[in-house]
Amino acid sequence: MRRLWVALGLVAFTASIPASAHHSFASVYFEEQTVSVEGEVIQFDYISPHTWVHIMAKDQNGDLQRFSAEWSNPARLKQQGLTAESIKPGQQVVITGSPARNPANRHLHLKTITRPADGWNWPAARVRR
Repeated sequence: MRRLWVALGLVAFTASIPASAHHSFASVYFEEQTVSVEGEVIQFDYISPHTWVHIMAKDQNGDLQRFSAEWSNPARLKQQGLTAESIKPGQQVVITGSPARNPANRHLHLKTITRPADGWNWPAARVRR
């Protein structure tokens, strides 16, 4: 009987923990909108649960700002041939994605990324020149 109470207590405790480990992109980004930013990569975080590309780009006023683009999970990107070495600081990129619901954080949900210097792009099938 004691095991049953312990098990029920664990279930109740687990159920009370907020499920914030994963979120709906639509709750964070305006998925029906698309914006593009062009700038220099300053950091590439190839980490779980989501990869991030951080760039310095000009905002609407022409001032340099840090923009961060949330991407897919590294395991999925690796299946598509993208590695931690695919994007490096100093490279110029154009990122297209959905803007964050909070514009002050300058985040995007990455949809496409191109590197004009050598024509590399992801995903190749969606990018039109």
